Amino acid sequence: MHTQTVTIPQRFNGPPGSANGGYVCGLMARLIDGPSEASLRAPPPLETPLTLTRDAANNVALGYGDTLLAEAKPVAFTLVAPTAPNPRQARGAATRYPGLRDHRYPTCFVCGPGRDDGLDIFTGPVEGANLVACTWTPSADLADANGTLLPEFIHAALDCPSYWGMPHAGKPALLARLTASIDAPLPHAGEELIVVGWPLAASGRKHGGAAALYHSDGRLIARAEALWIEPRS
Repeated sequence: MHTQTVTIPQRFNGPPGSANGGYVCGLMARLIDGPSEASLRAPPPLETPLTLTRDAANNVALGYGDTLLAEAKPVAFTLVAPTAPNPRQARGAATRYPGLRDHRYPTCFVCGPGRDDGLDIFTGPVEGANLVACTWTPSADLADANGTLLPEFIHAALDCPSYWGMPHAGKPALLARLTASIDAPLPHAGEELIVVGWPLAASGRKHGGAAALYHSDGRLIARAEALWIEPRS
């Protein structure tokens, strides 16, 4: 059993007062080789020491005292990512990001327009395709000493676009599960990347979305499938 203590900085919030779901999934995925399926059980608090454990089967859990906040496990992952739009198309799509006009959580670290230290991943509709997209240039403070982007920020970048690509976007929904795979060497800070989201099947209060990250020339870096749950009214 591997155990460590982690504290999620205030900066990396999703809804006010709790951590961004994709970032939390990425923290757990760092302890798993290959694709991972991460499930969120309770809102992870910020600026609070949390316990991160990995067992002999590479199952990972994040807890606060006796409360299980999230868990992750290795999985096989077959999601096929679409062809990426080119950077010009992605930049144009970002100008149509609906969250610029109406956003339930405007201070979200990933997609909130009310931040000056967020990721600014503003995915809007791509003309002629059932996709949302934008470009993203990660800043140096998201990378290690060699300038390589830290993997938890890859997972964070795949979180919100999977929401904005769904027909349910703009309405209440909480991330329940993120299955993700980093399929290529991690990119570097300062490189312009392309982020894409698209819808998957929905049933009742459950809404499916997916996202992918590419180099500007269209080479795939990472992909993810998300389950979003609509809160009971």
